[in-house]
Amino acid sequence: MFIIIVQVGSGVMLQDHAGEAIDAHEYPATTEELIEDHGSETLELPNGTERLAEVLTRLEGETFHTADDARLAVYSAVSNKAVGRVGYSDRDPTPLGSPYAPTPQSF
Repeated sequence: MFIIIVQVGSGVMLQDHAGEAIDAHEYPATTEELIEDHGSETLELPNGTERLAEVLTRLEGETFHTADDARLAVYSAVSNKAVGRVGYSDRDPTPLGSPYAPTPQSF
């Protein structure tokens, strides 16, 4: 799961028109309703784009009670196009057995 937070001023927002579309929608709302009404909106991500419908499809069967609920769900469901290097962390050691572990070298 990946979380993207874009902070402007004191609020958290989605870039482009997707955030406006989520805010303008009436709640409670289901993923299906959001896809039907706003699925064609495009999210600009650091490594490409995704349509809001693609992201919301990963959240099948959810009901959102507020726009903030929907936004947080979208943040958690974006693909790896939203992160720099997949599997990279400068804070934690690479877990044993990870496909991102460096190749061991003998000295």
